[in-house]
Formats: sequence, structure tokens, C-alpha cells
Amino acid sequence: MPGAYAYYPGCTQESSAKEYGESTKLVCEELGIELHEIDGWTCCGASSAHTTNHLLSVALPARDLQVAEEMGMPVAVICAMCYSRLKYASHELNDPKTLALVNEVIEKDFQNTTQVLHLLEILDKERIPVRKPLKRLKVVCYYGCILARPKKVTHFDDEENPQIMDRLLGKLDAVSIDWGFKTECCGASLTLSRRDLVRDLSHRVLEAARRAGADCIVVACPMCHSNLDMQQAGIAEQHGSKADIPIIYFTQLVGLSLGLNPGRMMFDRHFVDPQPLLREKGVI
Repeated sequence: MPGAYAYYPGCTQESSAKEYGESTKLVCEELGIELHEIDGWTCCGASSAHTTNHLLSVALPARDLQVAEEMGMPVAVICAMCYSRLKYASHELNDPKTLALVNEVIEKDFQNTTQVLHLLEILDKERIPVRKPLKRLKVVCYYGCILARPKKVTHFDDEENPQIMDRLLGKLDAVSIDWGFKTECCGASLTLSRRDLVRDLSHRVLEAARRAGADCIVVACPMCHSNLDMQQAGIAEQHGSKADIPIIYFTQLVGLSLGLNPGRMMFDRHFVDPQPLLREKGVI
């Protein structure tokens, strides 16, 4: 049965990854999953707080977890970076001394009872009423380097060969191709300081997807999407080869399979337009 969740959208879902946030809301509404946005949520600290101030890196997400605790709901999150920071905070707050110190900072009596779930974990247990099968679409699932790591913190899936997104795409009748780059790094936030390295790392991911015979790469992280999608023109310039592979959020494909209007999936925000591919495959 669909449940109710305290929804933590994260900063990018209302800006650079708006299509991820909007497709998430539409999919959850269609499936009867209730998302109650955390009142007054604040940035979780990704991707800089944990490199500058350890206490801050725990207190920022703890404040959001505390509000969710008051709501009496588990937290639903869609950004891999936000998921990582919330899970790290919850893990570290198992230490009573850390919890007491953070409670002084946030001036609350937080008990650290809030469960944190990525939307993939929620959909993994849901029945998806597929109205538009993705039978002709060959995909590779790209989890990125932090969604499943480290296992002792995330308890998400296998660290080297996660399957949860592959299972979801299987429910949609897409052809999910096994490949060796599921959890390789795309360069993450180094795009701000070492774009050349990001383009090198992202180039390796794109080339691996092309060699695997994929039509597109399916992602669950706004930073991964940004690097693999937005950087393709720069990668072609730096490496002399053009990948031209659409990068699609898993929620957008779920939305299409549910029969939602393709226009509401906001594909026009992508740098590499997925729509010609999706038309060719009979998805839209």
C-alpha cells in the first residue's frame, strides 16, 4: 500500500533539476504516494559542509530530520547527495554524545528516530501499473558513486553492483543492460574547479554506455545528470568524440510508463534531447 512521507526535495529540485522534482511529484501522485514537504527545510550541506566543518555537516541535515520526526513520517528523498548527507547524519547521531551536541546546536530534543528512504527504495515495493511499456528502450542504470556507499551507512544495495533501479526499469519492460560502470564517479562537484577532470571521468562513463549498446543512461542524481548531460558538448571538444547519449531521470521514465503527458516530464530542459529517441522507440 502506498504510504505517506516527509518529502525532502533538496536545493536542485527547484532549480537546475526541476524536471526531476516535477516528475517525482507527478509519479507519486499517480501512484497514491503522499509527499508532505518538510516545512522550512534547509540545505543538507552537500557538497561542501562535510569538507569544511564536521559539526555543521551533521547539524544541517539533523535539523531537517528533526522536523520529519515531529511529522511522524519517514523521509523520502530523491537526490543522491542529499540522501548521502541525511544518511550520514542519521548514522553519526547514533552516538549519544554527538546527538547531545547537535541538539544543543539546533536547540531541539531530537531522538534520531527518522527513517531515510530514497524514492527508489519506495518504488521498489510498489506495483507500477504500466500503461506504456518501454519494451524497445535499451538502458543502462547509472547509480553514481555515493548512492550505495558506504554500505554500513546507506544500507541501500550492493555497493559494486546495485540492482534496485534495474528492477524498476524491468517493471517498466525496458531492456536493462548489465555494465561495469554503474557506480563509477562522474566527477561530482569538481565541475566547479576541475572541469577537465569531470569531462575525462564523464567521458569514460558515456563511452562505456555506448559500448554496452545503450540507447540512454538512466540516473537518480542531479549532479550525475548535470555532468553527463550538460558536459557532452565540452567532452566532445576535449576528447574529439561525440557521445550524443540522452541522460534521463528514472522518474521521467516511470511517468511515461504510467501514461502521463510527455510534456509534463520537461524533456525540453535537457541538453541532449531524449525526445527523438523516445519517439523512435515508440515511447512517446
